Amino acid sequence: MAEHESLEFGKADFVLLDNVSLEEFMANLKLRFEKGRIYTYIGEVVVSVNPYRAMNIYGRDTIEQYKGRELYERPPHLFAIADAAYKAMKRRNKDTCIVISGESGAGKTEASKYIMQYIAAITNPSQRAEVERVKNMLLKSNCVLEAFGNAKTNRNDNSSRFGKYMDINFDFKGDPIGGHINNYLLEKVGVKGVFKCIFQLVKGAPDAQLRSLHIQRDPTAYTYIKVGGQIKSSINDSADFKAVTDAMKVIGFTTEEIQTVYKILATILHLGNLKFGSDGDVTLIENSKLVSVLGDLLSTKDENVEKALLYRTVATGRDVIDKQHTHQEASYGRDALAKAIYERLFCWIVGRINDIIEVKNYDARVHGKNTVIGVLDIYGFEIFQNNSFEQFCINYCNEKLQQLFIQLVLKQEQEEYEREGIPWKHVGFILLKQLHFYFWNSNVGLADGRSVQQNLFKNNYYFSNSFCFDIGKEIEKFTFKSEICHVYSVVGFIDKNKDTLFQDFKRLLYNSSNPVLKAMWPEGKLSITEVTKRPLTAATLFKNSMISLVENLASKEPYYVRCIKPNDVKSPLLFEHERCKHQVEYLGLLENVRVRRAGFANRQLYPRFLQRYKMISEFTWPNHDLPSDKEAVKRLLQGCGFEHDVAYGKTKVFIRTPRTIFSLEEQRAEMVKRIVLFLQKVWRGTLARKRYRRMRAALIIIRAYRRYKVKSYIREVNRRFKNVRGMKDHGKHVKWPTPPKVLRKFEEALRNIYNRWWAWTLIKDLSPEQLVQIRAKVATLECLKGQRADLGLQRAWEGNYLVSKKDSPGTASSFTLVSSDLQRKDKFMRVLFSCNVRKINRFNKAEDRALLITDRHLYKMDPVKQYKPMKSIPLYNVTGVSISPGKDQLVVFHTKDNRDLIVCLQGMVPAGDSRIGELVGTLLSHFKSEKRKLQVNTISPIHCSMNGRKCTVVVETKINQSQPDFTKSRSGFILSVPGN
Repeated sequence: MAEHESLEFGKADFVLLDNVSLEEFMANLKLRFEKGRIYTYIGEVVVSVNPYRAMNIYGRDTIEQYKGRELYERPPHLFAIADAAYKAMKRRNKDTCIVISGESGAGKTEASKYIMQYIAAITNPSQRAEVERVKNMLLKSNCVLEAFGNAKTNRNDNSSRFGKYMDINFDFKGDPIGGHINNYLLEKVGVKGVFKCIFQLVKGAPDAQLRSLHIQRDPTAYTYIKVGGQIKSSINDSADFKAVTDAMKVIGFTTEEIQTVYKILATILHLGNLKFGSDGDVTLIENSKLVSVLGDLLSTKDENVEKALLYRTVATGRDVIDKQHTHQEASYGRDALAKAIYERLFCWIVGRINDIIEVKNYDARVHGKNTVIGVLDIYGFEIFQNNSFEQFCINYCNEKLQQLFIQLVLKQEQEEYEREGIPWKHVGFILLKQLHFYFWNSNVGLADGRSVQQNLFKNNYYFSNSFCFDIGKEIEKFTFKSEICHVYSVVGFIDKNKDTLFQDFKRLLYNSSNPVLKAMWPEGKLSITEVTKRPLTAATLFKNSMISLVENLASKEPYYVRCIKPNDVKSPLLFEHERCKHQVEYLGLLENVRVRRAGFANRQLYPRFLQRYKMISEFTWPNHDLPSDKEAVKRLLQGCGFEHDVAYGKTKVFIRTPRTIFSLEEQRAEMVKRIVLFLQKVWRGTLARKRYRRMRAALIIIRAYRRYKVKSYIREVNRRFKNVRGMKDHGKHVKWPTPPKVLRKFEEALRNIYNRWWAWTLIKDLSPEQLVQIRAKVATLECLKGQRADLGLQRAWEGNYLVSKKDSPGTASSFTLVSSDLQRKDKFMRVLFSCNVRKINRFNKAEDRALLITDRHLYKMDPVKQYKPMKSIPLYNVTGVSISPGKDQLVVFHTKDNRDLIVCLQGMVPAGDSRIGELVGTLLSHFKSEKRKLQVNTISPIHCSMNGRKCTVVVETKINQSQPDFTKSRSGFILSVPGN
């Protein structure tokens, strides 16, 4: 449903005012400005008041709120007009244009930027690279054109000094594919003022670049911008300089082209500082050092620069002479050169941008129709204390656009009522065609200022002729007879219209060794004696461009943004009543409201109206059986009770007030909800039934397929493992078939069953002693796999190595007798492990001992004394074993009473054998059989307790060490092992 603003913000559409008067209009405009609502509608025209502050109403969320919505569905906004123009272009395949008008400082340039931003944001949902590139180019071109075509003034930080009309080309899908920019009448007097790019260069360029251009970082050091440098502004010139440079790179300007652009700007600054003096009849350049600077920047010889500034080459028949300038002529030539260079630079920049963004290789037969949205951002009305030729052209342009607005919006409105046979109340409006026609055919520029004045007087187009004398100079003024009077000084009209630039300067720049600069001045290649046509005057060029612009706009479906400047001090709080009233009057906004109120706020073709609102009435939903669409619309509106607020034309229904539209939209939104719910119910039921049938069919297929796969797998397993009993490896080499997903767990269980059977076939014939050894090896593998390199699993484990003649060839019998006595005494069942060791005694010294582990005790024996038992530790007192991760034979037995036993196995035969794995596995297997837990730690260093004291055992490798041995350290003990 449409969302509308509450009345505390005033009327969102001036058409809804209770009384149409200037006072009511101004009161509503002021209220909305003070409430932060800067946009208001007049039907389909947006009135915008410059807020002079940043507003959070242009982000991505706001864009989404206006995307694809009708004008009346959301509060007034620029995005609504931009979306309407885009929809007309995309849906109806119509070329459209958005005309932004208002005086300087009213916010036209910012409005055009936001419109461009919106159009860029709503296109290209698939984020294709080429479309993104075009959009980026169009947005970046705005940044560059603003820098070189806009100025900082006391009235406006971003004042347009040129007119800009940008066509954005779209393909048949509505994606931008290119564009074209037309510029109108760059006000070159701004060169001697405050063009933004010049300040960005002086204040924002890096120091190294300024040095290369011979520029100081002080605007007041340059005559042309001295006054502009004193203007206060919140603009960050350094950030803007970088942004403009980056934008030119993105657009496609080369490094050499960008450097040439800044060289030209520096040239203009230095030209302004040139001072001329006189020595008798000879004109001289007082600060001649600047000549060499100019020669360097223009890539030409110093003497050529000086000659062009001081002399003029004149061809008289076959003779060519150099005529020296007077002081006044030299100053005029200098200023004319600065203005011409800047204008040529600006036109070249626009041309380069057009070369890059223009549509290339587009064939309508292949790609479909190419449609256009035009955005016109042109200078606003300018009325100063002294208005000259530029203001006359600018205001003429605005008046021309105002008349176009009147014709297209007001006149066409009333003509449509006549065409449809709708009664209407005539609203008068003023057309100034005769004035424009007369002026541009009065040979202005071919006579002096007095002849202009006399011609206008004869034809009764001006009144007020005043003569002001100031230091002997006569200043003549004339004022147009109009409801709104503008006064212009005709002094200088002729020179500005001729826009004379000496041919010497053109030849100078054409002969530059800089190819970019040379290309800007092709006419400089003409010979001195060559006769050329007189160039068209500035007024003629401007007139032709205006005619072309008006024809272009008239061929498109127009949308309007009327900008208003609330005050002259850029205050976000001040609303100057008289200032705004003046703008409302000359923009014809009240007349626009009256036409809307006298006529109808909305009109639609009968079929289109029915298509949108037919669900409201039972007589038209889903289709009507009345004689015509017109009758159906009548029946629908009568049923809603709106017959008093509508009129029926021949092809359209006319609705007088937006309130009726709002009510129709609300009823439609309510019915759409019901229709959508009904359609959703039916469609969801259809989808559910289709989904059920598919699921049922799929389930039947899956079940059958699953049974097939299960049976196939079982058959394949049975085939492969059918004769495993007769195989030597009992089927270990047989590859298992890949099971279906549903049988993966079954396959795991089947493999476990097979593995247990295979293991049983291996161990069923083993002796009890062999089974014990296998259990010990399994225990070792489970505990130490991946923690020690050599576990001794590949050899046979003997366990009781001291009875073996390999380890103790001469003392085995003595050990056998002692162990037999201990067995009788302590009643142990079997020997688990025995080996020679090196141990730490209670005096923290290393000594040789023998280690005997039975199922009941751990014995320490002295091999020197015929294996005399020294001390025993009950096996139940052992809580854990710690070993190192290396190849050493270090073992620490941890006990409950914190009297740990630290030993290193030794005397192995062969010498490289590792018995750590066997010792650990044997103990683990035994403890497991007694259902006790033994903690095994693989760690370095090993922490333990000796006689109740904490200590650590560290293993170190020594190259010259022959046998492992313990030494005392500050923290415990060090086991030194051989390094080779």
